[in-house]
Amino acid sequence: MSRMSFFSSPFLLGFEEIEQRLDRLAKAADGYPPYNIERVSNEDGAELFHISVAVAGFTEEELEITLEDNQLLIRGRQQDDPNREFLHRGIAARQFQRSFLLADGMRVEGAALKDGLLNISLVRPNIEKVARRIEIKTAD
Repeated sequence: MSRMSFFSSPFLLGFEEIEQRLDRLAKAADGYPPYNIERVSNEDGAELFHISVAVAGFTEEELEITLEDNQLLIRGRQQDDPNREFLHRGIAARQFQRSFLLADGMRVEGAALKDGLLNISLVRPNIEKVARRIEIKTAD
């Protein structure tokens, strides 16, 4: 059974890549680790976004942030210490991968790890909308 896609409309040309990205994000929709996304308006019209990911117990060396093809990917990898013996283990040393699809033109400004939160700053500059007239030529 095939599924009907919003992007299969004949009026949406060239959006196949976006559909593939959305499918990839839907498959990676795990609830761990929890995160917040804040939007802050700037005086110059640009939008600022702050993503905060709860990564308690992870060090800077165990975290990786990459940006590829408008996809922001955050990975965490912890190693178990074989010398430690747990009587109760409620804080799992687990790996994670969290991804965010960014709109065209968005830039990652930086990232910081503080108090168990990985904070990533993004900006979407105010881009002026441009309309242009297309000349119609007659065929000979």
